[in-house]
Amino acid sequence: MRHIIIGTGAVGGVVGGLLASVGKDVVLVARGRQLAALRTGSLEVTTAAGTVRVRPVVAAGPDDVDLGPGDVLVLAVKSQDTAEALAAWSDRPVAGGGTAAERLAVVCAQNGVDNERAALRRFARVIAMCVWLPATFLEPGRVSAGGTPVPGVLTVGHAAAPPTDADDVLACYAQELEDAGFRAPVAADVMAWKYTKLLTNLANAVEALCGSLRDDAGARELAARADTEGRTVLRTAGIATLDDAVHDAARAGFRVDPPPGQERGGGSSWQSLARGTGSIESDHLNGEIVLLGRLHGVPTPVNAVLQRQARQAAAAGAQPGATTAAELLAEAARA
Repeated sequence: MRHIIIGTGAVGGVVGGLLASVGKDVVLVARGRQLAALRTGSLEVTTAAGTVRVRPVVAAGPDDVDLGPGDVLVLAVKSQDTAEALAAWSDRPVAGGGTAAERLAVVCAQNGVDNERAALRRFARVIAMCVWLPATFLEPGRVSAGGTPVPGVLTVGHAAAPPTDADDVLACYAQELEDAGFRAPVAADVMAWKYTKLLTNLANAVEALCGSLRDDAGARELAARADTEGRTVLRTAGIATLDDAVHDAARAGFRVDPPPGQERGGGSSWQSLARGTGSIESDHLNGEIVLLGRLHGVPTPVNAVLQRQARQAAAAGAQPGATTAAELLAEAARA
């Protein structure tokens, strides 16, 4: 099995880097300053177990990779970049005949729940991954993961009824992740895992806009209201989430404890603002709840404000913490 990691940011860098560190066959697909850093040096991955430096094959895109039947494509781009990535890779030829969309599995190692639907429009084999991986990417060539005693819990499963040979690929892929030090349970109801994770990700925009929730009671209230809206929408829409006991058991003993010298400023949306990427995933996190609310007649004013304000902050190049929770709560109250 060869792992084609499409998007070597925080999650893709940690997953790809740790796979490479135990001798797995890995290709890191990157762009911009990260691509330049990987081509001229190594990828440094720091976890609670220490720091490793790896030099796997690096590519700028599909034109740099000759696909084979043993490849797995791992989408580790943010959700706003999924459509472009799928378009670039789906019709690439595979040695022996056929295209990537026809013959290869694609793994959605991403937050949100719409990536799997987008992938299933093109790919016959789609593996959903619920990513519990407190990873950080702020500097080209360096990533870190603050999970312990394992770097992350990566629950995987089929996003839809798979072809008859897909179970073997899924089992092999999960074992590869385990070999690299992750906990990688296989779940038949993996999308329920991802909808449960979506609820926690509604606070990503709060953290990005307002800063740390730990020190701001207003931000915690904002996050709680977003969560309440999300749970109401999912319940109204008849969408299953995990029972708390099942969820807690799967993550038993797992905690976030950044390695020394690798302070974690914030999650993925916070990092998007901190790096000035110009885009953020709020349309696919808070925006998912807003979409479902509109379809099912459930008001979602807090998530609508968070979605819009995060998107505008990213486009304007704002830094994390530039907005107050009081401003956002007042705007939601006016909606």
